[in-house]
Formats: sequence, C-alpha cells, structure tokens
Amino acid sequence: MTDIQQIPLHDFHAEQGARFVSFGGWNMPVQYTSILEEHKAVRTNAGLFDVSHMGEFHVSGPDAARFLDKLLVNAICNAPIGKAVYSPMCASDGGVVDDLIVYRTGAETFLVCVNASNIEKDFGWFLKQAERWELEVQIEDHSDEYALLALQGPKAQAILEAVGFDSLSEIKKFWHALRPFAGEKVRVCRTGYTGEDGFEIYASPQAADTLARQILKEGAAFELRLCGLGCRDSLRLEAGLPLYGHELSDSITPLEASLDWTVKLQKEDFIGKNALHEQRANGIPRRVIHFKLEGRRIAREGTPVVNAEGERVGEVLSGTLSPILGSPIGSAIVTTEAKDGPLSVDLRGNHIALEVAKAPLHKA
Repeated sequence: MTDIQQIPLHDFHAEQGARFVSFGGWNMPVQYTSILEEHKAVRTNAGLFDVSHMGEFHVSGPDAARFLDKLLVNAICNAPIGKAVYSPMCASDGGVVDDLIVYRTGAETFLVCVNASNIEKDFGWFLKQAERWELEVQIEDHSDEYALLALQGPKAQAILEAVGFDSLSEIKKFWHALRPFAGEKVRVCRTGYTGEDGFEIYASPQAADTLARQILKEGAAFELRLCGLGCRDSLRLEAGLPLYGHELSDSITPLEASLDWTVKLQKEDFIGKNALHEQRANGIPRRVIHFKLEGRRIAREGTPVVNAEGERVGEVLSGTLSPILGSPIGSAIVTTEAKDGPLSVDLRGNHIALEVAKAPLHKA
C-alpha cells in the first residue's frame, strides 16, 4: 500500500484548523470552515489554496522547445519567455495522457506543471518520448523542491501588493515573472483554476510557509479565507474548467472535451495529430457539455443522460451544487447529434430536464 504523502505546509494548515482528506496520494486540506463560505470568498474577495501536491518538471536543452511541441497538442516553440501555455498531452489515439501548463523560463528552459496523480506516469512518458526521438533535451523531476500557493479572487492582487510584491499589473493573464521574497526568487504566475483573477506562486517550502502566513495576515483586511480542495472543485466546475479523469481522460480527446482551441493541427507533427485530424475531418462523435438542473438533486459522475425518447446518449462526468446559483450544475459527455436536443439526467428512473449552459455557469 502506498504511503500517504504530506505537503510541505501541512503543519501550517493543521494550525489553521484544516480538515484533511487523501487525494492523489496526498494528505490535503479539503476545507477549513465550510466549502460554501470558502467558495463565495473566492468569488467576492479572495481565497488562498495550497496546491503543492502538483508536479513540476524542468525541461531544458537545445531541443527542449521542439520536444514539447512534439509532445503536446498546443504550440510551444513560438511562446515567448515569460508566457504560460495550457495544453493537453495526447497518446497516439488522441486520448489524453494528462493536461498541464508549460511556463517558458528561458530560450532553452521550461517549467512544466502536471497533475499530482499523474507525476510518475507523466515523467515516464516524457522520458520515453525523449529517448524515442533522440533529441538533445534534459528532463528532471523537481516536484519535491517546490511548494505551490494559489491566491485567487478579485482582491488577490491587492493582497499580494500588501505583502510587498510590486509591478503585479505587468504580469498579464497566462504570463509569469520572478519576484524577490524571503531571500529568494519566487515565480509569480497569473494563472489559476477558479475562473477568477489570481496568482499561482512557485517557491521553496520555506519561503512558501512564510508567504502563506503573510498572506493570511495581510488578507484579513480583505476578508481573505483559507480554502481547501472542496471549493476548488466547485469553483472549477462553475468556471467550466476540465479535471483530468473527468472531462479529460484517456478515452476523451481534446476535441471531444471542447478544447479545440488548444489543438494546433497546423504544427508539423505531435503525438495524436493523425487521430485528431481524422476525428475533426470525420466529425467529432461526442462532446462535453455543461449544464444546470432545477431543484436540489445533484447528478453525480456516471449518471445517464437521455434524450426526449428516453434513450441513453451520454453520461455525467462531474456534478455538484453551485454555491452561487444555489442549484445543481455539472458536465456530461453526449453524442454530438443529441447535444442540441432536449436532454435529461436519469436519476434512478426520474428524468430531470437539464439546461445546457455556456461556461462560466455562474455568469450565464
């Protein structure tokens, strides 16, 4: 049995009254007060998350950009230094191995952030492809050296400025820069997983502990809350953001996941290109949709989705109660021909009509 790992700031979270759960092999804070309160704080003020369970790889060398371009569906070679690029990473059949963010840190250097549950799998995948292509590239797993804090919400910038960070307005969405803090350089990225403005900060565990305490202190005037994984999931689902293993998986392609904008078929070559090109040319058979439900019953993962005739045309991928709407929301994968017609979820024989909604769901 695999031992559950502790994140570097575990003691800090325990001091603050966090309730912990096992997630992806890590003992993670799921909530502090209530998921509802934490969720609303991010939408109206700010929330601080610890996502240090995520994995970080360093990719470097003369062929580093070319390697990542061949590995990922999105374009990396032309990304300038300081840019962050989101991309699915596909197998040859178009199924998704993982989705990740690439930060270009230099002409030949990149920081890659991968999902916590996929660190070992992804690292092996990177090494396998590098060996196969015989490219001049170095790949190193530095996950144990990083802590990662996510400060999210409309007051995130004001709080970081109160802590002492400057020139944050220069860091635009999906860009990043180094800033001095606690005797080291920390990487401040204008990225996040909530649908709100905010920052993700890569630092050493020691600097991150100091930073978390200062954010908590300065954030009190801005009604900041510490937030756990519970509201992170409801926030990302309201925002229409995919979670690997749900809206993306080895059996759901980026095109089916409605992430067409990430798939650069004009690139010379990348893993999965032929399969995705064929899928686009022949018609994408299924699509991920987002929906709202009336009432209070949540349609959980695996719940059948049926058409007007009661025929099963798909299934729910994620479902929760939206704290902002006060009603259930979710995502589902359905046949393309059925997605524009009347649809319902089959809750133990009761067909509840769903309303297909555009993300972000809480603003639609």
